[in-house]
Amino acid sequence: MVKAIFLDFWGTLVENGTWSPIKQVKEILKISLPFSEYVLRMEKAMMTKPFSNLRAAFEEVGKEFQITIATEQMELLVGLWNKNWMLAQLYPEIIETLESLQKEYDLVLISNTDSCGLPQVLTKFNLRPYFKKIFLSYETGLLKTDYGLQQALKELHLHPEEAIMVGDSMESDIIPAKKIGMTAILVDRRKTRDFQPKIESLTQLREVLP
Repeated sequence: MVKAIFLDFWGTLVENGTWSPIKQVKEILKISLPFSEYVLRMEKAMMTKPFSNLRAAFEEVGKEFQITIATEQMELLVGLWNKNWMLAQLYPEIIETLESLQKEYDLVLISNTDSCGLPQVLTKFNLRPYFKKIFLSYETGLLKTDYGLQQALKELHLHPEEAIMVGDSMESDIIPAKKIGMTAILVDRRKTRDFQPKIESLTQLREVLP
């Protein structure tokens, strides 16, 4: 029996204020690794501890990839990241969907995220009341790929089959969930990926819930 629905944040509940900021960081820093390898290393460097500011966060990313970040690159990175959270918008169906799901399931927010943007967006859209628990990687020190999901399940006294992961990233949401026996539902708003079950909008979530 499903008791809880785990929801990713960026790209699932909230639209980025700019096109794929993580991919843009890869381009700005000219990192030539495959995206699947890059994204996990980038998130681990930037999103598993709090930073006092974005410059410090990106310096850690530079260390991870053994890159000296030039002043112009740093300005681009900081501007990009600030633009992303400042211009972020809720997808149109989110509030209605959360209000409906909240009546039947425990809702859990779990996100690989840095400390410099998501908290402000949560407050801006008053999203905290919808969630029984919020797990943010910079607070827990764990990405979803590195026992973050297992730890969340343990803390909530849930077995993997009692929770569903809903997210837009194969690398950060779907694969980690399936590895530990959770049902995973992909949010594919652009209809570009080959995975089932998937939905184009959270309004379709009930149609694919077990």
